[in-house]
Amino acid sequence: MDLTGKLLIAMPGMGDPRFDHSVIYLCSHGSDGAMGLIVNKPADLPMKTLLDQLEIGCAIPSVADAPVRFGGPVETGRGFVLHSSDYDANLHSLNVAPGFSMTATLDVLEDIAKGRGPERALMMLGYSGWGPGQLEEEIAANGWLTADASSDLVFGQPDADKWEAALGSLGVDPLTLSASAGHA
Repeated sequence: MDLTGKLLIAMPGMGDPRFDHSVIYLCSHGSDGAMGLIVNKPADLPMKTLLDQLEIGCAIPSVADAPVRFGGPVETGRGFVLHSSDYDANLHSLNVAPGFSMTATLDVLEDIAKGRGPERALMMLGYSGWGPGQLEEEIAANGWLTADASSDLVFGQPDADKWEAALGSLGVDPLTLSASAGHA
């Protein structure tokens, strides 16, 4: 089953603290593996600092003050912008699913800083990756729940509320979750 465009919700007892209470938007999933971006883990880095390092000027306070997020432990020096599909960076954007695109070029940051970027966007450093069959094994071992992604959940919720909101979209109360898997 192709999970591209879905959310992964970390289960309690995941075992890897980097993914504790994570919500990951899956940008690709197939027989060759999977790639996603954690959407609810702010890094200790404001967008203004990143833009300054890239020598991109920004006079828009809401952009300058926005947090950069930890997208995952792979290639943490590489940037990715998950954004609404109303924007395409000179054909460099990947349309992931209806309402969601991803861009990994400087064009999008320059346009965001000038107020010409996507309506909704999250900037991440690094990504989360899985080899062939690895994600499926982690899901089978009760490491992740999957859910449909909504623009309001990904872009509209405060980071601290996204994990519970993602569980709520499945009708799951976080207090009822167990860290151990059951098998029938």
